[in-house]
Amino acid sequence: MNTPTPPRPSAATPPVLRRAAAEFLGTGLLVTVVVGSGIAAQRLSPDDVGLQLLQNSLTTALGLAVLILMLGPVSGAHFNPVVSLADWILGRRARTGLSSPDFGVYLTAQVFGGVAGTLLAG
Repeated sequence: MNTPTPPRPSAATPPVLRRAAAEFLGTGLLVTVVVGSGIAAQRLSPDDVGLQLLQNSLTTALGLAVLILMLGPVSGAHFNPVVSLADWILGRRARTGLSSPDFGVYLTAQVFGGVAGTLLAG
C-alpha cells in the first residue's frame, strides 16, 4: 500500500528580532576577529608588515567563514551595512530583498554590533 508522504514544511523566515540579533552578533564577532587579529599580528611580527597582513587576512577569512556558516541560515549573514543596502536595492524590483523596515533594523543591529565588537577587541 502506497502511503502518500506528507508535504514538507517550508522554511519560514525567522522573526526580524532574531535576524537582527544574528546580525548584531555576527557583525560584532567579525569586527572583533579583524581588530583582534590585527593587534595579535602586530605583537607576533612587529618588524614584518607582509607577515602581519598574511596573518590578519587568513584569520579574517577563516573567522568570516565560520560566522557565515553559523548565522547565515538565520539572517543571510550580511554583517555589513553596504551588503544590506545592496540587498535592499537589488531585491526591490523582484521583491526578494530586504524590506525597508527590515533594512533599518539590520542597519541598526550592524552599527551597534560593530561598536560592541570594537570595544570587545580593545
